[in-house]
Amino acid sequence: MTVNDTSDSAGGGASTHFGFRSVAEDEKAGLVRGVFASVAARYDLMNDLMSAGVHRLWKDAMIDWLAPRPGQRLIDVAGGTGDIAFRFLARAPGASAVVCDLTEPMLVRGRARAEAERLGEALGWVVGDAMALPFPDASFDVYTIAFGIRNVTRPERALAEAFRVLRPGGRLMVLEFSRVPVPALAWAYDRYSFNVIPALGQAVTGDRASYQYLVESIRRFPDQESFAAMIRAAGFGLVNYRNLTLGVAALHSGWKL
Repeated sequence: MTVNDTSDSAGGGASTHFGFRSVAEDEKAGLVRGVFASVAARYDLMNDLMSAGVHRLWKDAMIDWLAPRPGQRLIDVAGGTGDIAFRFLARAPGASAVVCDLTEPMLVRGRARAEAERLGEALGWVVGDAMALPFPDASFDVYTIAFGIRNVTRPERALAEAFRVLRPGGRLMVLEFSRVPVPALAWAYDRYSFNVIPALGQAVTGDRASYQYLVESIRRFPDQESFAAMIRAAGFGLVNYRNLTLGVAALHSGWKL
């Protein structure tokens, strides 16, 4: 399955997907921004409810495989309220991190968390687009993106930007929902995703449509092997992935050699 539908839209421009809808490419970022601005106040709570807290274990597994080292500089793209950056800094004395996200209300909540935990000096917060990062070449040792790349209009551009801003020897790590390989489990997961999650989103955030989009966006994302091939195509070496919770999510790793 391809990530983007780039056929001509009715207006003559390229189109892509927004969940199961086809939209003009230049509209998608605004739609995604609207989704996360709408749910920012209860985003972290919804993550806990939707996954029964398992997303915390996935993020811990991401940091375990990443094995942060003292003094490294991280960019966490689509970093929202800072879950990955906080974990990274806790494991790497003297390290620093920048959280970059398209949606300012998510960053505002993350900054408040950082101030409460007295991490302000080690953390930066930047509004930015994964496809055009506002940083010079070779600026970071580590690039992470957790549950964000499927929302990017052109994920291949985001991967190219990751390669650009990493220093030689730098590491990319992506945590994303993926494809459950066992048909019976995939069926059960689909029933839960489409019947429970949007209803839960309505009850907790008052926004069913945003969580309907999130469920649909997962189904449009490539399977593990296809996404690994995209990472290789961006120039990364030693590309590998690990399934989490029977393939509900997957960790992808690559190196700028």
